[in-house]
Amino acid sequence: MISWINGELVEIWQTNQKFFVLINCQGLGYEIQILESFFLKLKTNQISNKNITLWIKYIKKEDSDLLFGFASKDQKFFFIEILSVRGIGSQIGMSILNKFSISEIIKAIKTQDKKLICSVPGIGQKMSDRLILELKSKFKSKVQIEEEKGQEEFEITNPEINKLMDDLQLTLQSLNYKNKEIKTILPFLIKELGLHTKKEKNLSFENLLKLAMNHLDNDNSNLAR
Repeated sequence: MISWINGELVEIWQTNQKFFVLINCQGLGYEIQILESFFLKLKTNQISNKNITLWIKYIKKEDSDLLFGFASKDQKFFFIEILSVRGIGSQIGMSILNKFSISEIIKAIKTQDKKLICSVPGIGQKMSDRLILELKSKFKSKVQIEEEKGQEEFEITNPEINKLMDDLQLTLQSLNYKNKEIKTILPFLIKELGLHTKKEKNLSFENLLKLAMNHLDNDNSNLAR
């Protein structure tokens, strides 16, 4: 059982709507399918550290062994929960997480937004009904409770900003900042930039990441004195 992997990034590539990394870990090359958001960060050098860590879900099939990698443990466990729904395979699970953040999926299931769920390729009306029915009972898991609390606290209605903040949180986690620090800085950034009421015209992910890292590093420096 592979729980997570840490190694040197060798190569990234895209095949149709699938995204992959090749990681060198102690002389072995691991081919891992990843989410599009993480792939784009690697491609655009938003993650400069080429020694990366991914949380792994291993799936064994009759003709192949598949590895799926996630920037956070929350993403991995939510992926596993999606796969527990009858009829949903690994590629549909990845498509769901490629298109929506965890908080958006939870909100869609809570509000029974079948139209949004059906917008994912491969999911029809019957499958969306089953996904809503089977995942509703799992909302009390630790991962989902944390996501819901964060969403209610931020009170962001703009889906673009919502996705931006989720990507920021995952990137900071991949850079080894502590979850407690990240959850403290996100509400501060939202309030400081007014993201809960409007969208900054010149806001970019790179600038947002730099701002978050500056605040986190300053806070850590003050604590060290």
